[in-house]
Amino acid sequence: MNEELSYWLALAHLPKLRTKKKNEIIVRLFEEQKTIIDFFHFEPKQWKDNYQLNENEILLFQDAIKELSNYAFMVEDLLEQGYSILPITSPDYSPILKKNLGRTYAPSLIYTKGNKAIMKEISIAIVGSRKADKVSLDFTDNVAKIASEDYKVIVSGFAKGVDKQALDSALKHKGQSIIVLPQGISTFNSGFKKYYKQIIDGDVIVLSTFYPKATWNVGLAMARNPIIYGLATEIFVAESSNKGGTWSGVVDGLRKGRKIFVRKPNFNEKNANNQLIQKGAIPVNAKGNILNYEQQININQNVVSELDPNDVEYKIIEFLKKGGEFISKEIVDTLKLDWSSRKVSSFLKKQSEIITVKGKPLKFSHKERTIQSQQSLF
Repeated sequence: MNEELSYWLALAHLPKLRTKKKNEIIVRLFEEQKTIIDFFHFEPKQWKDNYQLNENEILLFQDAIKELSNYAFMVEDLLEQGYSILPITSPDYSPILKKNLGRTYAPSLIYTKGNKAIMKEISIAIVGSRKADKVSLDFTDNVAKIASEDYKVIVSGFAKGVDKQALDSALKHKGQSIIVLPQGISTFNSGFKKYYKQIIDGDVIVLSTFYPKATWNVGLAMARNPIIYGLATEIFVAESSNKGGTWSGVVDGLRKGRKIFVRKPNFNEKNANNQLIQKGAIPVNAKGNILNYEQQININQNVVSELDPNDVEYKIIEFLKKGGEFISKEIVDTLKLDWSSRKVSSFLKKQSEIITVKGKPLKFSHKERTIQSQQSLF
């Protein structure tokens, strides 16, 4: 088994080869009842004919073969230190991660230390800014407390702010947590010392998808975010700006059809929570409970006015405020948007301040401007 793991490391850390391609190779091997060792011993012609590898990819694998002895030493060292190395084919690999990220994005290999059974429990991620306000940290604590009481695992990215609060709250409320590292697992020495008891007690598992000796950097921190979302059954957003890791992670999750719950901000808060709600996230209150229909309508009425002037949504609404009725194609052409006409129509239909004029094609106007025009007629 140890020998096989060295081949898994060679595949997982192969540079310039997409995760999807790696997983397609794994699936093909499974279907043919071949092992990863078999694959590395195929002739280049078999790689090309049976696995559609091009010349550059063949060279990558040939270079990887030269590193197998180094990977073998690394495997032995990691296992002796109590780490687990889990290929995507392992029964201990997180089923939630595999389901959420699919063949295209699920990492071919993960490294863990701690209670692997935690990865098979219902889990939630609470995400947000490193510089979150007190109201966001209180929200995080509330959601973590309720989740822990419901025996749900808290997924934490171990960053300052919301991530760290989520982890601390989970442990404070006698819950369990998955720490997702933005670095290689063997570089987390201080963290292992700090959470030694919780790891031994089975309440914490530490997980990394990166080369074991990789140190923290911004790129790894960003690459870790999809793993946090992928490990979660439910996602809660305490606070987000309109850029950065939380924003991009939520927008990507919404695009993939994930249900994401976002805290409804107070009136004077300066964050992008309302923008995420406008994009399709589900608004929740301070305890993480979904707001009722009337409350959601009230939010939608106030969202657009709080949008960033550089946002497409803001530009569309401001354009319609000037008066007139327009079809979505006219809006796209006039404002030179990179949105499709269908997307503009879908967005405007959801706005309580926009009037949809029936017909083919549909036309849109701003309610406030229309009322002013009607009043001027009397």
